[in-house]
Amino acid sequence: MDRAASINQIAKEILSRQHENHGIGTLGEKTVHAVVKIYVEPDEDYHEVPLEGYVADIYREGKIFEVQTANFNTMRNKLRAFLPLYQVTIVYPVPATKWLIWIDPETGEETDRRKSPKKGTPQAVFRELYRIKPFLTDPNLSIRILLLDMEEYRLLDGWSRDRKKGSHRYDRIPIEVKEDLLLTCPADYRMLVPVELERFDSKQYAKAAGLTVNRAQTALKVLYDLGVVDRVAKEGNKYIYEVVEEL
Repeated sequence: MDRAASINQIAKEILSRQHENHGIGTLGEKTVHAVVKIYVEPDEDYHEVPLEGYVADIYREGKIFEVQTANFNTMRNKLRAFLPLYQVTIVYPVPATKWLIWIDPETGEETDRRKSPKKGTPQAVFRELYRIKPFLTDPNLSIRILLLDMEEYRLLDGWSRDRKKGSHRYDRIPIEVKEDLLLTCPADYRMLVPVELERFDSKQYAKAAGLTVNRAQTALKVLYDLGVVDRVAKEGNKYIYEVVEEL
């Protein structure tokens, strides 16, 4: 596939292949994973390469790329095997803006797409980074965050009256790359501290970064362990943070 192809063009090609193979959908993250993998490395000769007892999503010229949509904890054994020998980049797709399309599982009928009020931010990665925190300072590890606009297809199979609560996600289709961030060293993580924050607590970070307070606390634990922020005071039970200027 053309290296200059947009992620939307890649998604259309992947969906066309699925239809040719008589697929009935891609429960889980298969479409996002497949699209992002080709976006990162269009030449599929370099996909699914056996290395060190595992299979790398992409391996080319001594560099490994792993597309991981969730559950970074499952990467630990791979990282232990790969990092002493190769440069490894974990590519993490984050939904920026989502358009929801609901599917009636009995008839296959789809609703018109509607924009979700929820917005994703690059700071969503911290929930996953916490799971591999001991590896983050390894000089061979990089994190690449792809902030993507997506169409999300959900089944009307929930328990509520409108069948939406408790429903299952059927598929997500990337349609545009909004931001592409590469974190190669602790200093790069400063990009994940909103610029308006100077002296702040977890609630202020949560508001600025578009996270819940619990997830903001997780983010700050990672940033603190990386030396990106410092705890400069404590007010009651909460820490006050500042960005460390020299790393």
